[in-house]
Amino acid sequence: MAGFSPERAVGWLGSRAVRRSLFLLILFASLQLSSGIQSLPAQNRAAGRVVRIAQGDTVAVGPVPVVLHRVSQATQGPLDTVSTDARGRFAVRFQGDTSAVHLLSVRYLGIEYFSQPVSGDPRRPDTALVLVVADTSSTAPIRVAERTLLVGGIDESGSRTVIDWLVLENPGERTRVPADTVRPSWALPLPPQAQNVELADVHVGQFSPDAVVFRRDSALVFAPVSPGRKELVLQYHVPRGERRLVVPAEATDSVFVLLEEPEARVEQPTLERTTAQQVENRSFQRWVGRMDRADRLEIAFPSPGPSPRGFLALLLGASALGFAILARVFFRRRSAPAAPPPHPIALADAIARLDERYLDPAGSFTAEEQAWYQAERARLKGALGRALAGFSRGS
Repeated sequence: MAGFSPERAVGWLGSRAVRRSLFLLILFASLQLSSGIQSLPAQNRAAGRVVRIAQGDTVAVGPVPVVLHRVSQATQGPLDTVSTDARGRFAVRFQGDTSAVHLLSVRYLGIEYFSQPVSGDPRRPDTALVLVVADTSSTAPIRVAERTLLVGGIDESGSRTVIDWLVLENPGERTRVPADTVRPSWALPLPPQAQNVELADVHVGQFSPDAVVFRRDSALVFAPVSPGRKELVLQYHVPRGERRLVVPAEATDSVFVLLEEPEARVEQPTLERTTAQQVENRSFQRWVGRMDRADRLEIAFPSPGPSPRGFLALLLGASALGFAILARVFFRRRSAPAAPPPHPIALADAIARLDERYLDPAGSFTAEEQAWYQAERARLKGALGRALAGFSRGS
């Protein structure tokens, strides 16, 4: 057998059959590799910075841990943890999942700060996220920037449902925290007419049910309130018979009141009544304005009419009262003594006055009047005879 030589190898590789075989082999391998890559789930990427507010500016925070959370109907919890560098920068990768929401959080001075939901589309990743943290204070100012009251009409129970939507604003650079475990970070006085106060929807507001406590006439917020704005949505009921809703309030940039009953009105402060607004196919009269110096918001309700159940009770009561009155009259008539017969002297006097009028020669009477005179005189004469007979028996 001839030995192997470079010249023979070059000749073998240069043959047409061998080149065709190599081409097919390379094509098959590339197809297999491409298919394997496409079967892998797409990788998402999220990146950004963690900064702290300081004297009107932001300062990088690092190194601190940044946690990636996955929230879905089936499961929820942390997926990964990365650390920021000295410039506060971080980056994290995760598998895409359209059935879940991904969030980032960073813990600073015992307070957990969360990002908005991170994009789940690998073609448009969130790579410029900014997580803002802050120092803490138990005296940082909190104000109500906006307030919306939606008051429904009278329901089957006779009460009115109120949705009280507040936008809280922390205009400073520090997160408001409770001074201790007993006192809240912020408190809201409630209307004295409010009953069954609760959070309206935990998915709309930004406070968890464990962070808001209702005691007597106040809502107490024990959660930290970071710089910026947060929404608090309450729901309560105004019992039947209340003609007025008095809401304690403070100076607010914007106030919106929506009343379902057309006759209801805002009496204080002076708000502008605008066009009606549709909410879930229900029409509400809309009032807009500011609180300014007013310390309360007063809403007057129309006089409540009877409910269907109350109307039925009222009708039955009226019927029973009517029957009682009729029965009393009936039995009174049966038990009352008969009226005494006319006295003979009174009947004789009536006949004399009748004769004096109709026997006057100067008088002129028609035939009908003369006929009435004769009939009336005969009636009185008969009554006089009966009275004289009874009078004689009685004496």
